Amino acid sequence: MVHTHRNLGSILTGDQALNRLKDGNARFVAGKAQFPTVQKDVLAMLARGQAPFATVLGCSDSRVPPELLFDASFGELFVIRVAGNVLGPAIEGSLQYAGLYLRTPLFVVLGHQGCGAVEAAMAKKFEGAVHASRIDRLLEEIEPALESPDPILSDEQQLAIAVEANVRHTLRKILYSPEGERRRKEGFMKAVGAVFEFHTGQVRFLEDD
Repeated sequence: MVHTHRNLGSILTGDQALNRLKDGNARFVAGKAQFPTVQKDVLAMLARGQAPFATVLGCSDSRVPPELLFDASFGELFVIRVAGNVLGPAIEGSLQYAGLYLRTPLFVVLGHQGCGAVEAAMAKKFEGAVHASRIDRLLEEIEPALESPDPILSDEQQLAIAVEANVRHTLRKILYSPEGERRRKEGFMKAVGAVFEFHTGQVRFLEDD
């Protein structure tokens, strides 16, 4: 089957872009992914420019590549990956580029089940764990999202709550930045949080809660 590049970034609404991600993840879960390869003529067309329909801020974890999870082809997603899907000056610059120049209608903060960065931040904040200096600096971005763990819950449940809290924390920082508020008021941006679950392959969008 030949797949042509779909220049959708400038014509989809945020809700339509979100539905495309949900449909793609459903194909991934069902083992019916459409994009195992890409045609050379598609690559030649992409060389002229990009128009992704969504920007995804995800974790660097090698097990959670957004393009595969959403069954998206070349040129369809603008992906930014950093441990713990946290913000920082370079990340914020990439997000600003996606908003100002690519005009992606949808921004997704994608966390994942069992995130090691979130687990390390919990150990640092609540158990006094010590980490290397630059890792420690990254974990400081996650710590404000973490609440005291509930002793009734298992370690796995506590981590799941913390992963979601970290996604929401990053999402709020994007939504309520001056640029984020302006773009939302203008109707040019939708932003959602999501968590990938290994045991099902599903991406759970937090707006569905």
